[in-house]
Amino acid sequence: MAGSVAVKVSCLVLMCMLVASPMAVEGLTCGDIATQMASCINYLRGAGPLPPACCNGVKNLKNSAATTQDRRTACKCLISASKSISGVNFGLAAGLPGKCGVSIPYKISPSTNCDQVN
Repeated sequence: MAGSVAVKVSCLVLMCMLVASPMAVEGLTCGDIATQMASCINYLRGAGPLPPACCNGVKNLKNSAATTQDRRTACKCLISASKSISGVNFGLAAGLPGKCGVSIPYKISPSTNCDQVN
Protein backbone atom coordinates (compact mmCIF):
# COMPACT_ATOMS: atom_id res chain seq x y z
CA MET A 1 0.00 0.00 0.00
CA ALA A 2 2.82 2.43 0.88
CA GLY A 3 4.43 1.68 -2.50
CA SER A 4 1.20 2.58 -4.30
CA VAL A 5 1.00 5.93 -2.51
CA ALA A 6 4.65 6.66 -3.34
CA VAL A 7 4.02 5.99 -7.04
CA LYS A 8 0.95 8.25 -7.05
CA VAL A 9 2.84 11.05 -5.29
CA SER A 10 5.76 10.65 -7.72
CA CYS A 11 3.39 10.89 -10.69
CA LEU A 12 1.72 13.97 -9.23
CA VAL A 13 5.09 15.65 -8.66
CA LEU A 14 6.18 14.81 -12.23
CA MET A 15 2.96 16.22 -13.67
CA CYS A 16 3.36 19.43 -11.64
CA MET A 17 6.93 19.79 -12.89
CA LEU A 18 5.82 19.39 -16.50
CA VAL A 19 3.00 21.91 -16.17
CA ALA A 20 5.08 24.44 -14.27
CA SER A 21 8.20 24.22 -16.45
CA PRO A 22 8.64 27.04 -18.95
CA MET A 23 7.86 26.11 -22.51
CA ALA A 24 10.71 26.56 -24.96
CA VAL A 25 10.05 29.13 -27.63
CA GLU A 26 11.69 28.37 -30.91
CA GLY A 27 12.24 30.61 -33.86
CA LEU A 28 12.89 34.27 -34.36
CA THR A 29 10.83 37.07 -32.92
CA CYS A 30 10.50 40.67 -34.07
CA GLY A 31 12.28 41.65 -30.87
CA ASP A 32 15.29 39.52 -31.85
CA ILE A 33 15.31 41.10 -35.28
CA ALA A 34 14.99 44.65 -33.94
CA THR A 35 17.95 44.04 -31.65
CA GLN A 36 20.08 42.71 -34.53
CA MET A 37 19.16 45.58 -36.85
CA ALA A 38 19.09 48.59 -34.49
CA SER A 39 22.56 49.78 -35.54
CA CYS A 40 21.38 50.05 -39.17
CA ILE A 41 18.73 52.74 -38.67
CA ASN A 42 20.87 55.83 -39.34
CA TYR A 43 22.31 54.22 -42.46
CA LEU A 44 18.85 53.26 -43.72
CA ARG A 45 17.72 56.87 -43.24
CA GLY A 46 20.69 58.05 -45.28
CA ALA A 47 22.09 59.78 -42.21
CA GLY A 48 25.42 58.04 -41.94
CA PRO A 49 27.81 55.40 -43.21
CA LEU A 50 27.14 51.68 -42.99
CA PRO A 51 28.47 50.66 -39.55
CA PRO A 52 30.20 47.31 -39.10
CA ALA A 53 27.77 46.49 -36.28
CA CYS A 54 24.91 46.72 -38.79
CA CYS A 55 26.51 44.15 -41.10
CA ASN A 56 27.23 41.92 -38.11
CA GLY A 57 23.51 42.11 -37.27
CA VAL A 58 22.55 41.30 -40.87
CA LYS A 59 24.88 38.28 -40.89
CA ASN A 60 23.65 37.08 -37.49
CA LEU A 61 20.06 37.44 -38.63
CA LYS A 62 20.73 35.44 -41.79
CA ASN A 63 22.39 32.69 -39.77
CA SER A 64 19.53 32.67 -37.24
CA ALA A 65 16.84 32.34 -39.91
CA ALA A 66 17.36 28.62 -40.41
CA THR A 67 13.83 27.56 -41.31
CA THR A 68 11.25 28.76 -43.81
CA GLN A 69 9.12 30.04 -40.91
CA ASP A 70 12.11 31.96 -39.49
CA ARG A 71 12.79 33.55 -42.89
CA ARG A 72 9.12 34.53 -43.27
CA THR A 73 9.10 35.99 -39.75
CA ALA A 74 12.30 37.91 -40.46
CA CYS A 75 10.85 39.22 -43.72
CA LYS A 76 7.60 40.37 -42.11
CA CYS A 77 9.38 42.01 -39.17
CA LEU A 78 11.92 43.79 -41.36
CA ILE A 79 9.25 45.16 -43.67
CA SER A 80 6.99 46.15 -40.80
CA ALA A 81 9.87 47.90 -39.03
CA SER A 82 10.99 49.68 -42.18
CA LYS A 83 7.46 51.03 -42.68
CA SER A 84 7.19 52.24 -39.09
CA ILE A 85 10.53 54.07 -38.96
CA SER A 86 10.25 57.47 -40.55
CA GLY A 87 12.68 58.39 -43.28
CA VAL A 88 13.77 54.89 -44.32
CA ASN A 89 15.23 54.85 -47.82
CA PHE A 90 13.86 51.61 -49.28
CA GLY A 91 16.60 51.56 -51.90
CA LEU A 92 19.17 51.39 -49.10
CA ALA A 93 17.07 48.78 -47.27
CA ALA A 94 16.83 46.57 -50.37
CA GLY A 95 20.58 46.84 -50.95
CA LEU A 96 21.61 46.28 -47.34
CA PRO A 97 22.14 42.50 -47.49
CA GLY A 98 24.35 42.83 -50.58
CA LYS A 99 26.37 45.65 -49.00
CA CYS A 100 27.03 43.31 -46.08
CA GLY A 101 27.99 40.38 -48.33
CA VAL A 102 24.87 38.40 -47.48
CA SER A 103 22.25 36.91 -49.77
CA ILE A 104 18.66 36.60 -48.55
CA PRO A 105 15.75 35.06 -50.50
CA TYR A 106 13.63 38.22 -50.58
CA LYS A 107 13.86 41.95 -51.18
CA ILE A 108 13.38 44.27 -48.20
CA SER A 109 10.58 46.23 -49.78
CA PRO A 110 7.01 47.17 -48.84
CA SER A 111 5.83 45.24 -51.91
CA THR A 112 7.42 41.91 -50.87
CA ASN A 113 5.00 39.06 -50.14
CA CYS A 114 6.71 37.40 -47.18
CA ASP A 115 4.31 34.42 -47.30
CA GLN A 116 6.07 33.35 -50.52
CA VAL A 117 9.54 33.34 -48.94
CA ASN A 118 11.17 29.92 -48.78
